[in-house]
Amino acid sequence: MSDETTKPASPGGGGQQVVIVGAGMAGVQTAVALREQGWTGGVLLLGAEAHQPYDRPPLSKAVLLGKADGSAFDVDFAALGVELRLGVSVTGLDTGARRLETSSGPVPYDVLVIATGAEPITLPGAEGVPGVHLLRTLDDAERLRPVLAGQREVVVVGAGWIGAEFATAAREAGCAVTVVEAADRPLAGALPAEVAAPMAGWYADYGVELVTGARVAAVDEEGLLLGDGTRLRADAVVVGIGARPATGWLAGSGVELAADGSIAADEGLRASAPDVYAVGDCASFPSARYGERLLVHHWDNALQGPRTVAANVVGSRTAHFTGSVYDPVPYFWSEQFGRFVQYAGHHAAAELVWRGDPEGAAWSVCWLREGALVALLAVGRPRDLAQGRKLIERGARLDRARAADPSVPLKSAVL
Repeated sequence: MSDETTKPASPGGGGQQVVIVGAGMAGVQTAVALREQGWTGGVLLLGAEAHQPYDRPPLSKAVLLGKADGSAFDVDFAALGVELRLGVSVTGLDTGARRLETSSGPVPYDVLVIATGAEPITLPGAEGVPGVHLLRTLDDAERLRPVLAGQREVVVVGAGWIGAEFATAAREAGCAVTVVEAADRPLAGALPAEVAAPMAGWYADYGVELVTGARVAAVDEEGLLLGDGTRLRADAVVVGIGARPATGWLAGSGVELAADGSIAADEGLRASAPDVYAVGDCASFPSARYGERLLVHHWDNALQGPRTVAANVVGSRTAHFTGSVYDPVPYFWSEQFGRFVQYAGHHAAAELVWRGDPEGAAWSVCWLREGALVALLAVGRPRDLAQGRKLIERGARLDRARAADPSVPLKSAVL
């Protein structure tokens, strides 16, 4: 059998090149999906970091605690025919000339996929202060490793998902941990007050001090000064107050951004410029399922979106292609304070239904809109999540009373 017969049949590509900006999950999976779906043209993957492309979730646990040296993707880029250029920062885009401006010179493209992800929001006045850390990259995790290994005093700013996960790892390492949150509860931007309120007790149960309603007035080498004059001394301050799409470099490019700074992609993850796509944390998309534009900063979105991008890149080079639509049920998980927390869907403007006692070890919350399940949060109830996710995808309507009974399987509550 000749080499030619072992190659996948190509619906297009030829001598054209796809350039992917960003070598995180979304960028790497786009490169893989392009080859899986038959793209035979060039694929160039640009990464700003010097490290081999890696997965981020292990950074907040295994890498921090020294249980893993890294989390590089198990992808043979050479075998896939993907050119990988690392340590290259992208600084601008000329969509008319189809050219990227980078730290290593201009890079032309035929098709561009933007997968630059999100960048952490910094704490004003904290830049350059010794002992202040972010947790977004492998280098960040490596800098924090000795802090945890030394069982130091740590203050975390922000009681969101990443703050809780870091506080969990720091406690497991034997650190004294205080978490400072500007809102009156954890996860204030992610969950309704009545759902987030029981989670505040998880901090104390795990030996973490949670200070809510606290404004940071100043940061120095010794720790934090709060707005009420309280001084919190710390060997390290870890800032986890959110992230924003890494799209500043697109200024003047003509690529349309949404109000939140994300690339305003269409239902096929196409950007406003010809042959430009956007995927992952940097892109928002219109959801017919939820009737609004969604910006999803979670791992599963970076895993699933690339398949749609690849289908549309490859399909656009063929006749009679109608396009692939991206409208997922968002999903994420978090391991914190000895609990496994999972969430699926989007709960805006929906009726909340408790399923179990939130003071207990395992419980769920369902959100119904006109009787249909649209979102679900599961704490220690993975079966609820697995069943609920499928029901959300189907648009299934539930009997409210049966859905509220934790002894009834969710699938048995369907009307």
